[in-house]
Amino acid sequence: MGGSGSKSKGFWPFSGSGNVDELTKDGNEQSLARVRSFPGATPFVFSRRSSLFFDEDGDLAHEFYEETILTKNGRKRAMLKRIQKNLTPQGMIKLDHPCIHVDFPVVLCEA
Repeated sequence: MGGSGSKSKGFWPFSGSGNVDELTKDGNEQSLARVRSFPGATPFVFSRRSSLFFDEDGDLAHEFYEETILTKNGRKRAMLKRIQKNLTPQGMIKLDHPCIHVDFPVVLCEA
């Protein structure tokens, strides 16, 4: 069932097939991220895709609803209808504090 992880595909810069013993047996105490990754890659994430949307008025929110009035058997009933058209994603946002990448393979602190 599984097998959809990024380590098997080798897509992320921090994933690799090297063994920890092989990488540190020369006595070189470099970080595993630098050894396994692309030059200049960092274990930190500085931006991410936002989950917020802009509507036609320029309002920013996760979801937008409009109130509709239904008349049934002479009674008025208000319902909220979700708006899914004419929404523009906010795009990439810069994080206030950098986060560590999910695929970073090293334990940073022992408890």
